[in-house]
Amino acid sequence: MTEHLSAHGPAPVPVLETERVCLVAPDMADFEAATALLMGPRAVFMHPKTSRQDVWLSFASDVGGWILQGFGPWSVRRRVDGAIVGSIAISKPPAFPEVELGWHLYDGYEGEGYATEAAEAAREWAFGARKLVTLVSYIDPDNVASIRVAERLGAAVDTDANRPEPNDLVFRHARAAA
Repeated sequence: MTEHLSAHGPAPVPVLETERVCLVAPDMADFEAATALLMGPRAVFMHPKTSRQDVWLSFASDVGGWILQGFGPWSVRRRVDGAIVGSIAISKPPAFPEVELGWHLYDGYEGEGYATEAAEAAREWAFGARKLVTLVSYIDPDNVASIRVAERLGAAVDTDANRPEPNDLVFRHARAAA
């Protein structure tokens, strides 16, 4: 048997480091953290799942974005101790009209600025390495914490943008002027 890399990849997941967090490829520990989040009460803004199988299908689909689209989710790990604090993703599943910058934090890590810090790194990677011109974040209007992250990132509400859910707010992240 001969092994070689296909011209079409799997795309390697880049490692992005900031002052406090490191964005790395997701692994099975992330699946367990996602299961706790998506099957718990905090999933009210994120399409809650009713079974581990539903979480698996969503998780595997997201991770598959790296192979199929050249972008996907990262596990957000705290640099000081390696704790998984959340997930950041550049994604475009079929239901999304545009490429999204999305984030979520796991219990106990909210309010520390991790989402903003990690999302800034992912956004700059998407604009730089992937040469995307714009990104959006689809946010439930009742998700005040997520709206605050989008605002800290400098995103603005785009009332004319298409959205996967009719009530979602669409925050547009414009590429910084050169």
